[in-house]
Amino acid sequence: MVLVTGANRGVGRALVEALLGRGVAGVYAAARDVAALSSVEALDPGRIVPLEIDITRDEQVRAAAAAASDLTLLINNAGILIAGTALEAGRDNLLKHLNTNFLGTYEMIRQFTPVLERSHGWIVNVMSLQSMAGSMGLDGYSSSKAAIYSLTQSLRPALAARGVQISGAYPGGIDTDMLAGLDAPKSAPLLVAHGILDGLEAGQREIFPDPVARLLGDIWLSDPRRYEHLFARTDELVGVLEIARRNGSLNLA
Repeated sequence: MVLVTGANRGVGRALVEALLGRGVAGVYAAARDVAALSSVEALDPGRIVPLEIDITRDEQVRAAAAAASDLTLLINNAGILIAGTALEAGRDNLLKHLNTNFLGTYEMIRQFTPVLERSHGWIVNVMSLQSMAGSMGLDGYSSSKAAIYSLTQSLRPALAARGVQISGAYPGGIDTDMLAGLDAPKSAPLLVAHGILDGLEAGQREIFPDPVARLLGDIWLSDPRRYEHLFARTDELVGVLEIARRNGSLNLA
């Protein structure tokens, strides 16, 4: 069985759909409001088990870990994005992001590790290209994604010692409600979902699941300073993506 958090929409829903298409035995589809999962459950009522999990509520995470005792794969996808610069939005913006994107994900890992230890399972943390460099106006989001990136790296040896593997997925822009107001190249959620699962099947520790992610991931791996500069100067980042689109190396279809 596989558990996907934030499964009611966007990439989470697409992951459920992609997993079903690949023939998994069953999916625990998790969301803060189980009523929001009705259309997801309708994809295949026989293989989908709705779960109520607000990842910021430790008691719900513990209850889910007890209920999903047959888990082999945990996909931590749930997260929030609230625009605002740290110097103007204040600490409340930072704390909201850290509480959900970092501490919530951490608690999922902590509570589900004993379950995954029994099955020699796998964890995938769905993060962002913002994990490695931030953009102005997304300070809280970028900081929280950087924090979970660091945690993913630091937990890997301890998890491996318990027979559990962990990967990070770093998608680019995705055509979801969360990024509805962003004028930038975006990939379809299902394309990203299949890219994440392809990376998992290949055993990748760092998964760049879509064309934008692969293009910018190559820059990050080869020249981290340039990568940081591009995210600080979004006009130059847009220019790099436009050049790639024109020469045919950025196909989002």
